[in-house]
Amino acid sequence: MRILLPLCALLLLTGCNSLPGKTFVDTLETRDWRQVATADDRERLRGWRATFEQALREAREAGHGGQLQALGALADPDAALPFTAAPNGRYRCRIVKLGSPRGGLAYVDYPAFECRIRAERDLQGLAKLTGSQRPIGLLFPDDDLRQVFLGTLVLGDETRAMRYGADPQRDMIGALQQHAPGRWRLVLPRPHFESTLDLIELVPVGD
Repeated sequence: MRILLPLCALLLLTGCNSLPGKTFVDTLETRDWRQVATADDRERLRGWRATFEQALREAREAGHGGQLQALGALADPDAALPFTAAPNGRYRCRIVKLGSPRGGLAYVDYPAFECRIRAERDLQGLAKLTGSQRPIGLLFPDDDLRQVFLGTLVLGDETRAMRYGADPQRDMIGALQQHAPGRWRLVLPRPHFESTLDLIELVPVGD
């Protein structure tokens, strides 16, 4: 079945009529993320596992082996369970940044922020609602172990996101996996800011 989503819905935006940047797509007529993602993002996701392992090595070499061990399944590249879609609602989202391609901190574990998953037509939208770096975008069906996240990064006191594809530095791609019962993680390989790999653990509010 063909779907037709405005780009505003792709980014879950308000005030999207005056966004900066050149439009990447005016409408979304597919649920195949490969037809929406940029070539750079497809390449980043293709190498997600090698990136995950590299990020773990960099963190261990910087002396963070104990912290990695304490993360358990969250920091195990092979921990993905058969995928069950995360229910719509509010989440506590903990962000762990691993590795540092630019010589900075190789391990950063932030306290939980607030995230939301909600229905966007027949897809789901994921948004981080608080903090200075806020991913926002859509979850696309993929295989039995994941959904694919496509979105952009909102920074600081910005109140709206750039269009996907308008600024490659803001574009984001990731794999949403279930790594434990009632727990999901968004694996973001080679983000353009700070780290080699970002992990966002999503825990439903109330758990």
